[in-house]
Amino acid sequence: MQSIHLGLTPYREALALQHELRDQRRADEVPDTLLSVEHPPVYTRGRRSEPGELPYGADWYAERGIEIVDVDRGGKITYHGPGQVVVYPVCRIESVSDFVCSLERAMVAALATEGITARGRSTDGIEYTGAWVDDRKIGSIGLHVSHGVTTHGLSVNVDCDLEPFSWVVACGLDTPVTSVAQEVGSADVPRLRGSLLSALTEELA
Repeated sequence: MQSIHLGLTPYREALALQHELRDQRRADEVPDTLLSVEHPPVYTRGRRSEPGELPYGADWYAERGIEIVDVDRGGKITYHGPGQVVVYPVCRIESVSDFVCSLERAMVAALATEGITARGRSTDGIEYTGAWVDDRKIGSIGLHVSHGVTTHGLSVNVDCDLEPFSWVVACGLDTPVTSVAQEVGSADVPRLRGSLLSALTEELA
């Protein structure tokens, strides 16, 4: 498995790279790959998104510097922004449910290194997929699988602005959203990224 860190990268640019890697992975030209990235502010709408999840209209969000992108992953609307660790695993898989559980376990393990007790909730229903601290969501998962190879992935809120989550119906749920910084008072994005990539490599090896 290889790991590539892109730094702060526009969402559409990272998506195009995922598609290139997916095609190469299908042809066995590259190994399973973890792309880690931070994005400028963007809402992405998955296949199950509904119009009411963006209650203020596209112009209102554009005035606040937030792009809106429709994508082919599962799930509903979510927010990405600076201070959030995003990882896109481009991997050959056999079971989607097993893969999702592996991603949840990796997030939980990484958060534990920050002193945060989290849990995965995909077994509670598809809308609860991700990492949770009590009733507060700290990490999200949304995937697309084509010919057995994944794109899209997961995000963990580390030290990001949480207000944009309140401007939409995030993940289709009216639930609190939290971050590492909010839970423990401080956060280090590179440190959490390193812990998450290590945990993902162990889970997916």
